[in-house]
Amino acid sequence: MAKISNEKEYKAMMARIEELLPLTCGETYDPDKPESIELAIISDLVADYEKEHFPLEKPSLIGVLKLRMYEMGLSQYKLAELIGVSPSRVSEYLTGKSEPTLKVGREICRKLDISPDIVLGV
Repeated sequence: MAKISNEKEYKAMMARIEELLPLTCGETYDPDKPESIELAIISDLVADYEKEHFPLEKPSLIGVLKLRMYEMGLSQYKLAELIGVSPSRVSEYLTGKSEPTLKVGREICRKLDISPDIVLGV
């Protein structure tokens, strides 16, 4: 099967996807329609191109902690209380000056619902 080889082709494929979506979605969806088949093929090509040219990096503990603090409305002080460390220790985690111990990592996973893979940097 062909492969998207440059940004111009990528943009053309994205435009075609936009054209095909209204024709293939909805209550009358039929996976055997030519438009549905074309959409599936083009989507796979686009996904392969994006995987190669726009790879997603694993989230960092710092980024996820900041996001979760925002989502939960937590200050550094409240986060420190929640996971059982000092506010200065939380500051060190958020600036990358230190990493949580295994015990604190467990609390972060449990109380903030953050994957152990992220906490452990795996």
